[in-house]
Amino acid sequence: MNFFKTKQRTPPDLVRGLRDAIPRLESGAPGGETRRKASEEVSKNLQQIKSILYGDGDPVPELVAQLAQETYATDLLHLLVANIGRFEFEARKDVVQIFNNLLRRQIGSRWPTVEYLSSKPEIIFSALAGYETEEVALNTGMILKEMLRHEQLSKILLYSDHFYKFPHYIETTTFGISCDAFANLKETLTRHKPLVAEYLDKHYDRFFSSFTTLILSNNYVTKRQSLKLLGEILLDRANFNVMTRYIANEANLKMMMNLLRDKSKNIQFEAFHVFKVFVANPKKPPQIETILRRNKDKLLAFLKNFHNDKEDEQFTDEKQFLIVQIQGL
Repeated sequence: MNFFKTKQRTPPDLVRGLRDAIPRLESGAPGGETRRKASEEVSKNLQQIKSILYGDGDPVPELVAQLAQETYATDLLHLLVANIGRFEFEARKDVVQIFNNLLRRQIGSRWPTVEYLSSKPEIIFSALAGYETEEVALNTGMILKEMLRHEQLSKILLYSDHFYKFPHYIETTTFGISCDAFANLKETLTRHKPLVAEYLDKHYDRFFSSFTTLILSNNYVTKRQSLKLLGEILLDRANFNVMTRYIANEANLKMMMNLLRDKSKNIQFEAFHVFKVFVANPKKPPQIETILRRNKDKLLAFLKNFHNDKEDEQFTDEKQFLIVQIQGL
């Protein structure tokens, strides 16, 4: 038995210790004693906070509740996300685990951390801005992903100008960060369907002018993922009004017809799934029907030889259906 075991620090002690140590990470000379001690203090406090939240199998509910209240009262979550780049590698991982554990905390039908974050949009925007810093992008991306599971937090991001930073992060970062940013863009656009349908209805022009830059990207992965996501959005029943509007636009049809001839077979295949919606529409607007009729012979010749090596029964049926529809124009 250890008679010299140090007294367990209380949640307020830990939060205060952490808050006091963070500003000292910038004190004194880089690599100096003050910064080194502050960094050790930050890491130690984070580990102890994590052990309260996760416990040794069974966390103590009273301590967890006390800790959660203290983090809300002191704005600790914002401080952690805003300063995560100054922490040691392991400490950054601890921040993600602490943040996401608190996010999942539920009392009856309430989500206290979600309620708290709803009044602090700057924390959501800080997590998104993590994509600007390579060292922390994947840490803050994990925090953002957990936040986007909750409709009220997703709505804050969706209805903000910050949402339109996604294409920049997808197009200008390293491969790993770009993929993570795209995954969170997709999460925002597909998880909460009624919310997204209403948003796209209201902000149709702004959204699609931004999203089209991703569809026309010079980056193969971005282009393919964006086309696939476009197909998912248009074919979702919740987005019926958005789909009707999209497939009534001549420029959109011409873009898909050009992408059908892309040098990549995978891009062609994803474009096909959007193009078929234009052709299958039983109430084609005159301008769409005119383009299809004008290109009827070329389209028929093209489709007859299109991906004939694909062993996919559904694709073959859909292609045959399109051929019949175009023949009947």
